[in-house]
Amino acid sequence: MSTAPPASLGSLLDRPDLVAAAVRLMRQPTALSELSASDAKCIVTYMRLLNCPEGGMLLREGEQDNVSDMLVILDGEVTVENVVADRAEPVVMSVLGPGHLIGEMALLDGGPRTATCTATTPLLGAVLSRNALRRLMNDEPAVASKLLVAILYRMTQRLRDATRQQRVYHQLLSAMEGEIDALQSQLQKVMDGAARRQIMGDGSKA
Repeated sequence: MSTAPPASLGSLLDRPDLVAAAVRLMRQPTALSELSASDAKCIVTYMRLLNCPEGGMLLREGEQDNVSDMLVILDGEVTVENVVADRAEPVVMSVLGPGHLIGEMALLDGGPRTATCTATTPLLGAVLSRNALRRLMNDEPAVASKLLVAILYRMTQRLRDATRQQRVYHQLLSAMEGEIDALQSQLQKVMDGAARRQIMGDGSKA
C-alpha cells in the first residue's frame, strides 16, 4: 500500500467539472448544511484540490505542523483513528466518505490534530487553508462569517453528540455494575450454602 503524501493539484477552479460537486457536498448534513448554495460557491473559489493515494496519511494525531487546513472529501474514504490508553494499536473511530469534513477545528485555532486520518482508497478533496480563510474574510466578510458560524454549529452538534454518548455509556456501565453486584450476591449465597452443607456433612460423619 502506498505511503506517498497528499499532493496539491492547484485551485479547485482549474477543475470546473468538480466545482458543482464541491458546492453540493459542502452543503451535506455531514459538512456545512447551513450554508447557502451561493455562499458555498463563493467559498469554493478559495479552495484548492488535493489528491491522496490509498494509504496516504492526511492528518496525524498530535501533529502541530501544517495543521491549518480543512478538507471536504469529494471522492474516496478516510479512516479516523485515535490512540487509546492501554492499547498497542490506534482504534478506528469512524470511516468518512464524500461530503464529510476533516480538520475544521484546526482551521479555527491551528491547534494539534485530534485524530489520525488515513486514505483507505484513492482520495480527492477540496482544501481551505487558514491563509485562504483570511483572504475570504478580507474579500467577502459576510460569507466568511457564515462559514465560521456553520463550523461552530457543527462543532456544537458534535459536542452534544459526544455528551449524549457519554450519558448512554454511563447508563450502560451502571446497569452492568448492578448486574455484576447481583451475580456476586447469588454466587456468595451458593458458596455459603455449599459451606453449610459441608459443615453439616462433616458433623453427621462425626
